[in-house]
Amino acid sequence: MMYSIIDIALWLLGIYLLLNCLYLSFFAFCGLFSLPKSKIAASNYQKIAVLFPTYQENEVILDSAKKALQHQYEGKFEVVVIADGLQPETIATLKEMGTRVIEVFFEKSTKGKAMQFAMNELSKEAFEIAMVLDVDNVMATDCLHYINSAFEEGERVVQAHRTAKNMDSSFAFLDACNEEVNNHIYRKGQAIVGLSAALIGSGMAFDFAYLQKLLNNIGETVGEDKQLDFMMAHDRVHVAYLNDVYVYDEKVANAKVFTKQRTRWIASQVEFMKKYAFEGLAQLFKGNIEFFNKTLQTFLMPRMLLLGFLFLLVVQSFFNPFGPAEIFWLGLFLSLCFTLLIALPRKFYADKRLYIAIFQIPRAMFGMLVALFSIGKAKKSFMVTPHSHKPIEKNNA
Repeated sequence: MMYSIIDIALWLLGIYLLLNCLYLSFFAFCGLFSLPKSKIAASNYQKIAVLFPTYQENEVILDSAKKALQHQYEGKFEVVVIADGLQPETIATLKEMGTRVIEVFFEKSTKGKAMQFAMNELSKEAFEIAMVLDVDNVMATDCLHYINSAFEEGERVVQAHRTAKNMDSSFAFLDACNEEVNNHIYRKGQAIVGLSAALIGSGMAFDFAYLQKLLNNIGETVGEDKQLDFMMAHDRVHVAYLNDVYVYDEKVANAKVFTKQRTRWIASQVEFMKKYAFEGLAQLFKGNIEFFNKTLQTFLMPRMLLLGFLFLLVVQSFFNPFGPAEIFWLGLFLSLCFTLLIALPRKFYADKRLYIAIFQIPRAMFGMLVALFSIGKAKKSFMVTPHSHKPIEKNNA
């Protein structure tokens, strides 16, 4: 039997989409198992630098820094704002509050360069742990105690459970759901089978000296967290995941901000797919499964695009004689839907906002499509996600 080029292309597409769904389903299933509870007790309390890389966010950083300063920790810690483009009055207020401010000035700003400069400045002091937060992040009670305990047990890098602090719009609720699905698949699910949790850019803690070493070699990239992931995988340094230790993060409120944020994320994914595709295979043959797994993740289609693409393939099947191919597309679509359902925390099912947020999925799909064709912008400018002051919702954790 002769196959046309279209037939071969469809076969290859089918295999690619199947592998996407299998990867997500496997780790979603693994994420259903429980991780050991995080420990809080410790015999030694290490000195922690709580870092807030901040780019032109004059209002939000004041509230975040204030809450960080109020955090209760038995040991010594210092709140450090890495100020890129802050107003002089904001810097003065931060200093009056008791925050250390390290100003940075770059022709082209990146989070990685700002953190590198600050870490080198702070290295003159006896910090042992660096806790990295986004400008809008708020640590839950005893967060630093749990972090300290994990390091006392020998961890060098820890990712906390970042969760939504606001779900005040249907789009923010959808983004909160997406965050939890990511946590379930790329952090908890990975940790269950002994792999490193994927860094998420904030709510992450490092051995201070090790982070300084990484940042001094990070280069210029739009995705410093993914670059750190690959560098640590190359070093075979494990990233622990504290599923029950929370850091609250503001979720995007509308499609415009969502598209801007995802443009940066997709640009980062494409950057590292190109950069590490061949090295990932080479590392696999050296027995570095961790590095290969990180590489594999860069080849996965973003879930919202995958969901939309499979939906379109199912819809087009209704205009063709229903056969094996159409059943295959329908099976993949339903399996992906089931995967997302089991990866979503049970508490969301009882919240009526979930069923309203579902109607935002088409807008999110369109936003991802726009982001896909806008990734060139992320390479030319620092596409920071705008924030606003949002209170923490009591039912999140």
